[in-house]
Amino acid sequence: MSMLSDFMFISAGLFCIGIYIVLSKRNAIQILIGIELMINAAILNLVAFGKYDDLANSGQVFALFAIVLAAAAVAVALAIILNVYRQYKTIDPAKVERLKD
Repeated sequence: MSMLSDFMFISAGLFCIGIYIVLSKRNAIQILIGIELMINAAILNLVAFGKYDDLANSGQVFALFAIVLAAAAVAVALAIILNVYRQYKTIDPAKVERLKD
């Protein structure tokens, strides 16, 4: 049987990888992938704590809401990235100086 600390180590590793991707990449899509890794680490924590808590399925319910919110955030972020690419022909956030011409 897995211990709670095993899930916490995996979650911390995912979160650290996500932070590294967000801080080191210059591509907006890769930054979005890093943010998703950090959200998935938080969801893993919710499910792990829900499994080891006495409340029945509370962590899974919160994880489901987090997954829905993450999917909505990705849809909005991809729409913004596509519009920025159409206008500036780049997805490098450092090269986009002004959002309104």
